[in-house]
This record gives sequence, structure tokens and C-alpha cells, in this order.
Amino acid sequence: MLFLPKQNSDIPVSRDLKLLLIIGGLYALATFLSNTFVNIFLWKKSGEYLDIATYNLFIYLVQPIAFFVAGKCAKRVDRALILRIGVIVLSLFYILVLLSGDKATTYPYLLGSLLGMGYGFYWLSFNVLTFEITEPETRDFFNGLLGTFQSFGGMIGPLFAGYIISRMNNFTGYTVIFLLSFFLFGIAVVCSLYLQKRKATGKFMFRDVLAEKKRNKNWNSILLAHIAQGLREGLFIFIIAIWVYIETGSEFALGVYNLLFSFSSLICYILISRLTKSIHRKRMILAGGILLYVAVAVFVFQTNYIMLLTYGVIVGVSYPVFNVAFVSLTYDIIGKSYKARDLRIEYIIVREIYINIGRITAITIFILGVMTTAPSFIIPVLILSLGCGNLIAALIVRKTVN
Repeated sequence: MLFLPKQNSDIPVSRDLKLLLIIGGLYALATFLSNTFVNIFLWKKSGEYLDIATYNLFIYLVQPIAFFVAGKCAKRVDRALILRIGVIVLSLFYILVLLSGDKATTYPYLLGSLLGMGYGFYWLSFNVLTFEITEPETRDFFNGLLGTFQSFGGMIGPLFAGYIISRMNNFTGYTVIFLLSFFLFGIAVVCSLYLQKRKATGKFMFRDVLAEKKRNKNWNSILLAHIAQGLREGLFIFIIAIWVYIETGSEFALGVYNLLFSFSSLICYILISRLTKSIHRKRMILAGGILLYVAVAVFVFQTNYIMLLTYGVIVGVSYPVFNVAFVSLTYDIIGKSYKARDLRIEYIIVREIYINIGRITAITIFILGVMTTAPSFIIPVLILSLGCGNLIAALIVRKTVN
């Protein structure tokens, strides 16, 4: 089919790979339906940047801890079970948001912690399963197709959610959307029951993988690159949605923004999945990093809705160029590292800790900035400075050896 990435017919696509793609697609649709609007929900209840930043900070403080705990558990039980636990916790998060109602902004740290726990368990298992189920020959195909599903979710989810929310009064629309996300996560849990059982053996050797960065320059470089990537993500993951809503006052307008962003990503993921080759990965990462920083300059000095939409299109094109190559390069470096087969869980945990170091650093700087300086001044400064994170990551990975 035209809209699916091209796959070499000589390379078999396993049943588990297909199931993992379905689970990833359901997760993407559920989160795109609701996650952007959780920030808006909290903003409408509070109107304070500090509340939104605190909520996001606790997500990234708890997430690496949850990764660590989930990783230790995954050495003893089926990793599909870890995946189910993560999805169930994410489902409970949306129920808690609904039940807390007007008191949601009173406990941003509790909401953030619960979401961080769900993310940690889900992504630990999903990343480890991806590493196990895919091979170097199917990795770009898998990442490209997963990105395609995520883009479809990003097109349909926020636009539909924005329309429903804008058509209903008194936060009724938020109730409908959060319940729908809960239902989609339930389907993902059912799908996970059909994954082949995969239980790791051996000791949990977290310190050995940390020490590997002293011996393995490629591993050290990719970890530093993840810190740089996290610097941008930590700030941009919530500030853009808030700015679109402030500029328009409309959840539907935010849905339109996500539609353009995700449509651009979809087209780019399709092209990259068909055309990418492993020998071009570093060039793609650099090109994506440059484009992502160019996008910042498009709107930072002129934040009207049209410029924000333009930013969404540019970033929608840039992320696939960067991410498909960056994720595949990361897994290849892990695959060639010390005892990768036995310690794959530990490698995933360490990678997650490093990207969250970047995210936590960015949000902490943001909190300190808005506490001491006018937001109208400090936010553009932070966007210009932290927005180059992916470009810095691209320059770092150029040091890796094939």
C-alpha cells in the first residue's frame, strides 16, 4: 500500500512485531487524544505556568525511577506483563484527573507522578520488546511504520478531541475524551495478552552498563546526545500547546495545529521508511537537528497563530528525519555494546535516565526562570537556548564510530 513503509519481502515480519505495532498505535491514539489537553485542562483550572511545569517535572522525575523498578521486575517476570501494568496505570491516570475535577491543580505532583509511573513501565517494556523483536534489517521499517501510526493518531486524535471539547460546556468534553483514552488503553491491554512470553534471565547489572560508557565511546556519545535531546523536549512538550491555546482560546485550534503537525510527520515518515539507509543515518540526524532549530526561529519573535501553524509543519517534517535515524542508531550501538543480549534491559534504563536528565534540567530552568523573571521575557530566551538540543545531539553522534 502507498501509505505503508516499504519492507523487503525476503525479511519475515513476525506476529509479535505486528502486535507490538498495534499496541504502539493504540497507545499513540489514546495519548494524542488526551495528553495535550491535560495540559490545557490544568491551565484552564489554574492559569499558572508553575502548575503546568510542576506537573511535567514530576512526570520526568518519576519516569526514570519507574524505568528502574520495571527493569528489575522484567528480569524476573514476563515483559508483556510489565507492558500491561504500564498501560493500566496510564488508564487510571485519566480516571484520577476526572475524579479530581477542580482540585486537579492542587496536586500537580500527584498527577505527574502517576503518569510518570505509567510511562516508565510502558516504555521500558515497549523499548525492550522492540529491541528483541526487531533485527537490524527490520529496525528502520518498524520505527518508520510506528511513526506512521503515531502520525495518524496525531492527526485524528487532537482534532477530534478539540472538536468534542469545544462543542461541549463545563468540561463535559474533557470527560468524554479522557474516558475514550481509557477505553483505547483497555484494548491495548487485551492485545498484549497475545504477545509471546519473554522472560530475561541473569542478574540485574545496572552499574555495569553505567560503567560501559567509560570503555565504550559510542555508548558515552549516544547518552550525551540523549541529554541534549531531552533539553528541548522538556520545555517544548508543554509550552507550545499552552501558547497555541493562549493565542486562540480554542481547543479546536489546538487540534488543527496537531493535525498539520502530524500530517507533515506522516508524509515524511512514509518517505523516510521507504528511502532511508543505515549509511545515511548521521546525515539525517544532522539535517533533522538543523531543521528543528530553524523552526524555533520561525515563531519565537512572532507568536501569532499562523506562525505557530508554520512551526508545526516544519517540526512535523523535521522530527521523522531526526527520530527514525536517531532511534535506530541508538539500538545499533546498544546491540554492539558489552553483553547487549543479556543486559538489554539495563541499557534501555540508562538511556531513559539520561534523556530524563535533559528534560528535568530544562523544566527546572523554566521554573526558576518564571519565578524570578517575567514569563513574556524569559520564555522566548529559554526557547532559543534550549531549542537547539536536537542540533547539539546531532553534532555529538557524529563522533560515533560505525
